[in-house]
Amino acid sequence: MAVLIYTQNYDGKFKKSVFELVTYGAAAAKEMNTDAIAVTTGKLDETTLKELGKYGASKVISVTNNELNDFSEQAYASVIEQVAKKNDADLIVLGNNPYGRAVAPRLAVKLNAGLAAGVVALPSSISPFTVKKRVYSGKAFADIVIKSDVKIITLNQNSYKIEENPTDIVTEDFTAEIPDGAYAVKPIEVVKSSDKLSVTDAEILVSGGRGLKGPENWGMIEEMAEILGAVTSCSRTVSDLDWRPHEEHVGQTGKVVAPNLYIAIGISGAIQHLAGVNGSKVMVVINTDPDAPFFEAADYGIIGDAFEVVPKLNAAFKKFKEEN
Repeated sequence: MAVLIYTQNYDGKFKKSVFELVTYGAAAAKEMNTDAIAVTTGKLDETTLKELGKYGASKVISVTNNELNDFSEQAYASVIEQVAKKNDADLIVLGNNPYGRAVAPRLAVKLNAGLAAGVVALPSSISPFTVKKRVYSGKAFADIVIKSDVKIITLNQNSYKIEENPTDIVTEDFTAEIPDGAYAVKPIEVVKSSDKLSVTDAEILVSGGRGLKGPENWGMIEEMAEILGAVTSCSRTVSDLDWRPHEEHVGQTGKVVAPNLYIAIGISGAIQHLAGVNGSKVMVVINTDPDAPFFEAADYGIIGDAFEVVPKLNAAFKKFKEEN
């Protein structure tokens, strides 16, 4: 028995979301009275691999096939299947991100496993195995029972607190068999949008909508993000109008996010947008329309003109930082 945690690395480094996954997997392993084992792809240095031991992993398996430098959901599902079988894993934990959502269902078929996607808490019961997830666009929670011998879950980002739990971690190299056809379709080119933190990894998001009236007015949004150490994001309308890059689009039809703080400026709060951001710990809305749907979902709201409110907030934030 073991809990296997898929830890995606980015250019040879682990992000905060990976440490959250390992913390969660280690806590689940403790409840199940078994070991937490991490698996990653690529030849990472020993120091980087052993970082995972700070959060409770007792072993990390590095799959070193060169073909895996390019992502393929078929290849990655096959690799994790092989590692899971070798280590007799009965629970596999992946992130509820594009990689995890692509791999998890394929892995479930290979292992004849039950799958719960978008889990937000540790199992409330081990027998029967029961986990909680959001349903109805985040408006409610449901308890999901998985009855199969092998269980797979994808964990919503920022739903479990990262905690250090240092262990004596063992590192192990593993060469997997890559199935024929796994790379029948290959990427010609991968273009990174920027080196800045992505919206899915940010702890604070400052988001703008059509109420900002045009891309020329984004300076105050970027200023607020810089002061707060945040990342900028936007509504679908804004990205469709090419006011902002599409990778900044958050919401049900864009990137689903769950930052500690989400500040929505000039966004009315359509149901599709709210469904993608309501996992945020705290939501603040600034809008001139007192009947905007976002006010019903937000923790704090300011009814006012963004062009008056935001500069005053930026000045107050600057003053607070200077004094503290």
